[in-house]
Amino acid sequence: MNVFLLAASVLFVFMTMLFVLAMSLKDNSIVDIAYGLAFVLICWTAFLGYGGGHPRQLLVLALVSLWGVRLAVHILLRKVGEGEDFRYRQWREEWGETFVWRSFLQIFMLQGAVIFVVALPILLVIKNPGNSLGLIDVFGSLLWTFGFIFEAVGDWQLLQFKKNPENQGHIIQSGLWSLTRHPNYFGEATLWWGLFLIALQVPYGGLALISPVLINFLLLKVSGLPMLEAKYQGNPEFEAYKKRTNAFFPWFPKLDR
Repeated sequence: MNVFLLAASVLFVFMTMLFVLAMSLKDNSIVDIAYGLAFVLICWTAFLGYGGGHPRQLLVLALVSLWGVRLAVHILLRKVGEGEDFRYRQWREEWGETFVWRSFLQIFMLQGAVIFVVALPILLVIKNPGNSLGLIDVFGSLLWTFGFIFEAVGDWQLLQFKKNPENQGHIIQSGLWSLTRHPNYFGEATLWWGLFLIALQVPYGGLALISPVLINFLLLKVSGLPMLEAKYQGNPEFEAYKKRTNAFFPWFPKLDR
């Protein structure tokens, strides 16, 4: 068994167990809490099985662990008392009698496949960490740090906004949310580009390009911006916010005319 097969096997077992738990709780959105933790699990399993303690291996493990645990804690805190997320409730209603097997394949197994592909930079570094750390590793780490802070601060600002009862029914438009409608998504995409740069220093590291490309595609075209913004379509406050503020890349808001 090689490092990739080990990671895939552990991921399959983890996502299957998560599916069983979700069916019991009648809440498929617990997969969102487990998303970051799945990266931590498979990357550390791969390291314990095949890692040798190279500084580059320890670097990517530290970065993915910090990101994965923070994201899981944030989603857990956001989810407390909220029930199943609206996207999963919608699928529950639409899928009807096919709900169980479609949940297994289209939510949990598909999520597992995405996690495996996105984790490729870390797995490649664990398989063969290459030479000593260099300037590109430093630049990749700085880019990761920028993305991580952007995502974490955006998430924190949104949590604080939602805690205020006066904001109920309103859309956050302050802080980082005044620069982009989705600072958390922009931050996440950015940090995976940082990990890709680090992976470029190892044999076959160019293959890791699929990781940030996939993340950007999913966030921009599939399950990120499109699904979330469709929820607010037609909302006058959101439509005005949309005209002023970039969807993804941060920039100064446009002046109202």
